[in-house]
Amino acid sequence: MPFDFQPYLSGTLVDVRPLRQEDFDDLYAVASDPLLWEQHPARNRHRRDEFTRFFQEALNSRGALTVIDRKDGRLIGSSRYHGYDPGLDEIEIGWTFLARSHWGGTYNNELKLLMIRHAFRFVGTVVFLVAPDNVRSQRAVERIGGVLNGTRADGSGAQNLLYRIESRTFTPS
Repeated sequence: MPFDFQPYLSGTLVDVRPLRQEDFDDLYAVASDPLLWEQHPARNRHRRDEFTRFFQEALNSRGALTVIDRKDGRLIGSSRYHGYDPGLDEIEIGWTFLARSHWGGTYNNELKLLMIRHAFRFVGTVVFLVAPDNVRSQRAVERIGGVLNGTRADGSGAQNLLYRIESRTFTPS
């Protein structure tokens, strides 16, 4: 069965669905906050021109998802599946950002657990590449069970910390 990169997922706090072109304005309203990107390698992603490139890459990836707050139906962020490798039996989850109003772990945890459970229907390993300076994202991945497993270059060639979650040892909290 081929990997489903753009599922519809639903939890207690969030709904997740494929990213659409018409999501740009609502997603940019979230992404225009410079504090979202302060620990990220793309610190200027809050600028419209930078975000426009990011958004177009997300659409082109065919693995990008929007995150919607179930309480009020507002779009609060995005995430993405990438790098499906049947030979390694793995997929990457990344490019995640959420509105600061939804920081604190609860929303991110549910989003990632929904995405991980979905991924484990197709692969045995989920990986996360996190910039060495992005301590906030490192802690978030560790909270959901990510285990640091060395480094790996991302698509741009930059070395990132490599976190892994294996389906055989995964015990969601």
